Amino acid sequence: MNNRQIIRPEEVLAEYYPPLTDHEAAVEANRCLYCYDAPCTHACPTHIDIPKFIKKIASENVVGAARTILEANLMGATCARVCPVQELCEGACVLNAEERPIMIGRLQRYATDYVYERGIDVFEPGPPTGKKVAVIGAGPAGLTCAGELAKLGHSVTVFEKRELPGGLSTYGIIRLREPVEVALAEVEMVKRLGVEVRTGMELGKNLSFDQLRREYDAVFLSVGLGAVPAMGIPGEEHIIDGLGYIEKSKLDPHGLEVGQNVVVIGAGNTAIDCATIAKRLGAQRVTMVYRRTDAEMTAYLHEYEFAKKEGIEFRFLTQPVRVIAEGGRVRGLECVRMELGAPDASGRPAPVPVPGSEFVLPADQVVKAIGQEKPVLAQMLGLATERGYIKVSDDFETSLPGVYAGGDCVRSRGSASTVMAVEDGKLAAFAIHRKLVPLRAAADD
Repeated sequence: MNNRQIIRPEEVLAEYYPPLTDHEAAVEANRCLYCYDAPCTHACPTHIDIPKFIKKIASENVVGAARTILEANLMGATCARVCPVQELCEGACVLNAEERPIMIGRLQRYATDYVYERGIDVFEPGPPTGKKVAVIGAGPAGLTCAGELAKLGHSVTVFEKRELPGGLSTYGIIRLREPVEVALAEVEMVKRLGVEVRTGMELGKNLSFDQLRREYDAVFLSVGLGAVPAMGIPGEEHIIDGLGYIEKSKLDPHGLEVGQNVVVIGAGNTAIDCATIAKRLGAQRVTMVYRRTDAEMTAYLHEYEFAKKEGIEFRFLTQPVRVIAEGGRVRGLECVRMELGAPDASGRPAPVPVPGSEFVLPADQVVKAIGQEKPVLAQMLGLATERGYIKVSDDFETSLPGVYAGGDCVRSRGSASTVMAVEDGKLAAFAIHRKLVPLRAAADD
């Protein structure tokens, strides 16, 4: 029997960490030292008051804990699952030196899941201001901006080109870390604040930017990034898009075709997600190829260690040059060995081909996850850019007055992440509020 026939995707791709029980959450919360000027809070890009919410869990005020989290991070349920806590809050925990850090991410999930599972809303819409704001893109930045504006009393409409809202939280993060249901629950929470979410609406197709600017008092762009870029190698038509691979695994896992000998090109977190999907859905061998070394890979160290434990192999200093196919079926990936030279524009050593070092990796499926293209919308709308990303002021306003932007589409520096997108959306909402109703904003302060 083919081993794929006995694999149940809903089991092998279920959330990696089980939810904490009430007892486990209480025990973990009571381990916290509730530090003054806590390092964990400083390490959180959204500045959640972590000791405060953990203390509320310890005192059995779970709704209060959730409110503390969501006041700082409206997408707290998503971030509890997808944030690199090892690099952020848990990495800063003072208990690292003595034993193990507090499980901040799992406690955050415990509190946010508590209110979602019970249908408890911790916020209400603010008194109406009479102002209207359009948000383009229903990912973490857009939903956060919309929700915060609704809390401040503005009328907000979110326009999303995909069938489902949620952005990468819905489509592009492996189910092992975030199920679709979690992302959609956050969308519903934002809608209950009075935000209208309209899907199937795309700028330049069935949505006019000029009309939006005329009909709304402000516009917030949270359009993310583009497609996975082309590699420009022979046989590339046989390579599968990594984001599409993850999307299929989330929305139609039984319909996802997985090879027996899968090669994943790239070494970021998305590439590791693709490799993990292939391995867990029955591939006998999964190999990740990367043109630099493990020291330069963009995946977090804990993700790299996780992949190795999954049985995923790595070929470093390896550059694909051709997909070998016969009769429309992939047979292998021709590669060349690389060596590192002088640093390139990214500051990392540039990979240089080693002459005569070509070899073939056997493969019946090749997936690429090599980043995403810069936002094409910037040029279409005539926005100023910085290194290809939308250029914004300290208040997230673009070169067009009244048009703001945030999330991955403005991330010209630093690494793109869900939590940074959430913080952008929150700060942009506050800036828009100050601009639209300065007297009320001053009173709120």
